[in-house]
Amino acid sequence: MERKNLWQTYSEAQIRELEEVNAQYRTCLDEGKTERECVKKTIELAEAEGYRNMKDLIKARTKIHAGDKVYMDYMGKAIVLFQAGTAPVEEGMNILGAHIDSPRIDVKQNPLYENEGLAYLDTHYYGGVKKYQWLSIPLALHGVIVKKNGEKVEVCVGEKETDPVLVINDLLPHLGARQREKLAKDFIDGEQMDLLIGNRPEDKEENAVTRRIKNLLKERYDVEEEDFLSAELEIVPAGKARDCGLDNSMILAYGQDDRVCAFTSLFAILRAEEVARTSCCLLVDKEEIGSTGASGMTSRFFENAVAEYVLLNEGVEYNDIVLRRTLANSKMLSSDVSAGFDPMYEDVYEKRNAAFLARGPVFNKYTGSGGKSGSNDANPEYIAQLRQIMEEAGVNFQTAELGRVDVGGGGTIAYLMSVYGMEVIDSGVAVLGMHAPWETTSKADVYEAVRCYEAFLKAEF
Repeated sequence: MERKNLWQTYSEAQIRELEEVNAQYRTCLDEGKTERECVKKTIELAEAEGYRNMKDLIKARTKIHAGDKVYMDYMGKAIVLFQAGTAPVEEGMNILGAHIDSPRIDVKQNPLYENEGLAYLDTHYYGGVKKYQWLSIPLALHGVIVKKNGEKVEVCVGEKETDPVLVINDLLPHLGARQREKLAKDFIDGEQMDLLIGNRPEDKEENAVTRRIKNLLKERYDVEEEDFLSAELEIVPAGKARDCGLDNSMILAYGQDDRVCAFTSLFAILRAEEVARTSCCLLVDKEEIGSTGASGMTSRFFENAVAEYVLLNEGVEYNDIVLRRTLANSKMLSSDVSAGFDPMYEDVYEKRNAAFLARGPVFNKYTGSGGKSGSNDANPEYIAQLRQIMEEAGVNFQTAELGRVDVGGGGTIAYLMSVYGMEVIDSGVAVLGMHAPWETTSKADVYEAVRCYEAFLKAEF
């Protein structure tokens, strides 16, 4: 089934709106390069649209009524937004769920050392990366350092024009004959991916370069070397999201897996008004490493947040069965990216069931690998409902699998949400170069994803 290139379908007014959406999206990418930054940006945008902190409502015992907008963040690394509908909450919610963590390099707890006059931070990569892609490119350092007294120091180095950038060096080709004989996965050892941060000595004594770095940390951030023990520092590509292509039709940026789905989901819930069913936007951490941890989808923070939301609803007598009905009757789009078809690597795709740039958001009935292992595998009844919703809203979409059978695969948070008995399907934006330091999306798909998610939130099922 052929799908049109969306650029051929838009009016001039739609093109203007498309550019406005993508300008806001680029700003969000620039200001949200870590999970914490994404949550901070989400709260800023949500509060500007009238969303209130649920924690304040809980303390004040303030009830929620139809039309009310609330949010709850968790550890500053995950967040859920609710817009109360006119229908009883136990009839279920329309949920958009995406993850806000992305592949990167993390700083270890005891990282600072010096070797032959060069100062480094020891690192450990996070998520599914091709390690060689992170060599010899400008890098930035984002995160927080928490002192023993609880004071939190925010760190961001490498993003301003006046900032220095950092780097993980590669071996020069003149001496790289043996390196070139290795498989790509062995091209560089993970323990070699240390971040170069200094070369200027403080004095003529031993370890003078690291001593200067320690003094700079004290001077600029008032932190000691030992404070690295309670730090969360992430190494990401330095630089802003940019228009890509001579025709300015695409976006090149870090972290579009899965922030292209996270921010379009956020835009959709901020735009949706007067919904019948409660709308929910869930942005979570740790998907790239298995959705583990307290801020990942395997934790119960979402279930706890929904329980608090149900309890706050005016006229609802809370009990466990009401919570269970609310979750089981919900519908969800697990908003995660798809692998965009790349003709340079055509042999890994099955073209009839591939996702293409500029042809709309992608519905993946299943993901997984090796016989759909680890997949949610959505029900056809639910897919039929979504087809009808998208047709009525005039939203263009496509369907796809993640590559050829037995070539690879991947997973999302869909199977973790389906344990509640709700209908779930994977739905996202096609990306070229997924998990690379710089990934490519189509502006048309970003715009159409917002339209898709907004239509879903308004659906009455």
